[in-house]
Amino acid sequence: MHPISDTDALFLLATTLASKRRPAELVEIIAGFEPLLEPVPGTSRLIDSIRRLTAHGLVQVEDERFSLSAAGQQLMVGLPKKTDTAGLVTHLRGKLAAFDGPASFPSVHLGQAQVDRAVLTQRAAAKEPGKNLLMPKPKVEEEDTRRSPWRGGKGRR
Repeated sequence: MHPISDTDALFLLATTLASKRRPAELVEIIAGFEPLLEPVPGTSRLIDSIRRLTAHGLVQVEDERFSLSAAGQQLMVGLPKKTDTAGLVTHLRGKLAAFDGPASFPSVHLGQAQVDRAVLTQRAAAKEPGKNLLMPKPKVEEEDTRRSPWRGGKGRR
């Protein structure tokens, strides 16, 4: 995949953080830059990265919600856990450079006003006390199959 920028890697990392439980809206992905301790890239860079990552099938968009595709999730496997954001970006850029996926997927073209609105919404939400766009989201309807150790199990004697 060429060309590759730091914004591509940062967008993948922010999407990973924002869409852990369900696909994330753009404003939630913008909020994902904050825990990475990175400033939000410029609007044109974000638009280019989204277009490039969706065209290569690494990020998918459905109903204006973003998530990593299976290929994108595979890129995130094996990232070093005990490193800073710069180390993660460097490692992920290497993986993106080695990625051979063709640009055969439909790319998503966002407008500048749409991206600017998401950035401004995130900035306003960050100023409000107690509001966090990356709060744990409700799980998708899954049945909890784990057994509680307090119900039906052998108790202490």
